[in-house]
Amino acid sequence: MATEVKLSEMESTLEALDYPIACEEAADELGTVTLLLADGERNLGNLVADSTADRFESAADLQSELHNVLPREAVGEPFQSEGEG
Repeated sequence: MATEVKLSEMESTLEALDYPIACEEAADELGTVTLLLADGERNLGNLVADSTADRFESAADLQSELHNVLPREAVGEPFQSEGEG
């Protein structure tokens, strides 16, 4: 079942995985999740697959890596809260 999750709520989705986890396995597990961003949406599994990491030791590790592969405009303007506008 496909799921949509906001960037600010991504942590709980990542915490549902069993760690440590290989990058490829994490990408497969998250392949049905759509990440809602300030500039649209992205497939979370595809974003994980874009990572250069081989594996993730924790949800925090994976989340940090995802922030590295997200385009800057994906999180909106600096100091802008999600949902304001």
